[in-house]
Formats: sequence, C-alpha cells, structure tokens
Amino acid sequence: MKAKGKNILLAIVTLCLSLFVLFTVQPTHHTTAYAADDSLQKIKDRGKIVMATSPDYPPYEFQVSKNGKSRIVGMDVDIMKQVAKDLGVKLEIKSMSYDSVLVAVETGKADVAMSGINPTAKRRQSVDFSEIYYNGGQSFLINKTDVGKYKNKAALAHKKIGAQTGTLQYNLAKSKIPGATVKGMDKNTDLVLALKTHKIDALGIETPSAEAYVKNDHDLAMIKSGYHLNKNETGSAMAFKKGSGTLAAAVNKSIDKIKAKHMTTQYLADAGKYMKVNTTNTSMIHYWTYFAKGIEYTLLISAISVIFGVLLGTILALMRFSKSKLLHAISVAYVEFVRGTPLMVQVMFVYFGVGIIVNLPALLSGIIAVSLNSGAYVEEIIRGGINSVDKGQTEASASLGLAKSDTMRFVVLPQALKNIWPALGNEFVSLVKESSIVSIIGVTDLIYQLNIVRADTYRGVMPVFVAMCIYFVMTFILTRVLNYFEGRMKHAK
Repeated sequence: MKAKGKNILLAIVTLCLSLFVLFTVQPTHHTTAYAADDSLQKIKDRGKIVMATSPDYPPYEFQVSKNGKSRIVGMDVDIMKQVAKDLGVKLEIKSMSYDSVLVAVETGKADVAMSGINPTAKRRQSVDFSEIYYNGGQSFLINKTDVGKYKNKAALAHKKIGAQTGTLQYNLAKSKIPGATVKGMDKNTDLVLALKTHKIDALGIETPSAEAYVKNDHDLAMIKSGYHLNKNETGSAMAFKKGSGTLAAAVNKSIDKIKAKHMTTQYLADAGKYMKVNTTNTSMIHYWTYFAKGIEYTLLISAISVIFGVLLGTILALMRFSKSKLLHAISVAYVEFVRGTPLMVQVMFVYFGVGIIVNLPALLSGIIAVSLNSGAYVEEIIRGGINSVDKGQTEASASLGLAKSDTMRFVVLPQALKNIWPALGNEFVSLVKESSIVSIIGVTDLIYQLNIVRADTYRGVMPVFVAMCIYFVMTFILTRVLNYFEGRMKHAK
C-alpha cells in the first residue's frame, strides 16, 4: 500500500511540475520578444486590436441593450475606437471579470486591457502602461439616508468599506481608513447591492463612476475621498503585455490627440446619455431575451459537458481497474488533482494558461474545463457502481466463457448503471449550476446575462431572484426526467 501511495503521489507531483515548467519557465523566449518588438506590426497584420475589459464600471465601460441585443459602451470604449481608427484596424472587445483583464494581456488573449485601470508601481512590474488618459479622482458611494452620518473620510473610520477586488480603491481603504473592515467583490454591481442592503457602509469608487450611479439611482449619494495621491499612479491608463513598446508608443500618440482636443468630455457626455436610456424600462419582462440567451448557453455547456464528462469518467474508471500500475496511477492522480483544485481556477487555467499554446475561444474553454472537472467526479461515481456489483456476477460470466472485456461491457456496467443512476443524476443537476462559473471569462451564460440586466437596470435584487427561479425550474425539470428513467430501470427485467 505504501508503494502504491508513493506512485500516486509521484504522479501528482510530476503533473504539477510539468504544468509549472510549461507555463512559467520561458525567459529566453521573452527576452527575444523584447529585443524585436513587433507588437504593433502584429496588430496591423491581423487587422484588429483586441481589448479586454470588465463592463460593469459606468461611465468607463458598461453594457446597454436595444431590441434584445447588448453592446459595451462608455468612455474607455470610445477612446479605444479612436485608437483603432488611428491605427487603421478594427476593434474587438472581450468581456471578462476585472481580475482577469491584466491576465488577458499577459497571456496574449488581448492586446490591451482597458477598464479604468490605475498604473500602480506593482502592476508596472507585470505589464506595460500607456500614458494616463484620464484622472477622475476618488470618491465614496453611500446610502442617501446616511448623508448626515458620513460627511467625509474620517467618519468612515472603523466602518465596513466595499471595493472591487484587486483595485486601487481596495488598497487605499485598507491603508488610509483607520480600523476599516474592507470587503472585496469582483463586480461593482454586487458592491452597490451590498451597499443598498447595508452589508457595507460605503463603497470606494472613482469619482466619474460614483457620479454616474448617483445620477441614475436616487437612493445613493457620494462624498469625496479626501485622499492625497500621486496622479501618475491613480489615473486611468491602458495596459499592454511586457515588451509592447511600439504598440504603447502608437497608442500614446492617440492619447495625446484625445487630450489636446478634450475628447473625453464628449465621451463622458455620450456615456451619460446611454445610462439615461437604460432606466426607461427596467421590468424583468423587458429583458426576457437576455435570460433566454443565458438559458441557451447554460444548457448548451451543461449538455456537452455531461456527454464528455461521462465518457472521460468511464475511461478513467476502467483505467482505475486496470492491472497496469501506470494507468491506475494516472487515473488516481488525475482525479485527486482535479478534485483538489477549484473549478474557477481550472476554467481560468484552460482559458489563459492553455491559451499561451492554443488560443481557445471562451465558450470552448469553458466547456473543456467543466467537462474535465465533471469527468473526475463521474469516475468516482462509476468506480463505486462497479464495486457495488456482486463478485458472483463476474465469476458466473467467467464460467460461461466470457472474456473480461465482454464481462465488463455486458454484465458489470449495465448493473452498475442502475446502482449509480441517482448519484449520476445528481452530478448532472449540479453541473447545470456549477457551469455558471464560466461567466468569469466572458461566456454569455445565465449568470453573465444576469449581470448585464443588473448593470442595465440598476436593480440589484430582482434580476438575481429571476435567475434563481430559472435555475430552479431547469434543475426541477431535469430531476423529474432523471427520476422517470430511474423508475423505468427499476421495473426493467
């Protein structure tokens, strides 16, 4: 048993080391890339520039809807359109969570990250930055009922402060507000909801975004932060992959032109018009097409992942019962590794990590990650089912002259399937819910569409309630279907 355990541990360690070497040890390649900077020429040859952004930060970038279709607008988008025009290329926008936008440029998924990003010294170690294109300043959002209570930053001492995870506002609240408890979340829509439901006392946010929320939500108010900051680190800038000097230089020319002509003033005004349009009809019925699209993608991802998850799980289970020590060790190592890491990390690894080698689309990356994750759990279910089949069945098959492969195929697996159907059905139902994690890389599943509706309507609770009901209906129907087939199996001879 000890030798067996050592083999499994060795397989897991070897897998981890191989992944580490593959995706982190590349200094020679990077050095060569820096010496011959072709970042601008690649974009011109391709004919498009790819922008990574987190569209939940009005007026910088946010989503608007019209006739059942959504698009990303805002000051950052208008600036990037001007940059693309100056470069003579088209603009492609990739939506993702805020903490992924810099990873996107580092791994080559995008050419530029633009999401109200502050070029701090720590971030400059990982990516290159353009000139600062806008200085908006820092503020706090508070509930209007607390206006008399929180008049300045000093009044927020020892209070609960919210801020988007990984942002300058999060670090400032931690370091400059005495005794504050800082709560970080990935999306500002979630933070605004937390503020309105009094989970936090104030929300650290850039002034233009604070003003945008206040103008469109009469339950909110804002106060100035009172921070004394270095504008070279606190303004907004575009981020590029390290060594993108030619691209940064070309973008800086566009930024200089935008500044000289004061074009951001018009961009902000246009963003304000879009936001006013957003609040004309905020009923959930008005957004039914968004929820419908979310259901479509959620079911698509779940259905495909179930098929490949079962196939992979079956293969892994057969490897587990193989006499080959190598196949057995690989199966165990895979299952232990996948079950020991979060699905969110796996999704990001497939999209960004594998993307270094093969540029996979977000939807395909999500399906692959969920399938690989499901396969590990299905393997354990099938293994348990095979072990539950009485040994007398295999002995009887052997006495009849059946080969081991035929015994497994025609005798053991059919009986195992009856035993594991409830557990397998539970895995199917769980997959529908767990697939929601793919929204972090911009896949337009139900959670992604939910966030669009929340950002579009400034309503925090109702879109969540609608999505919750939809998930319940989907899983309830699926459970009834699975129960039907389970009953058919029980009555089958």
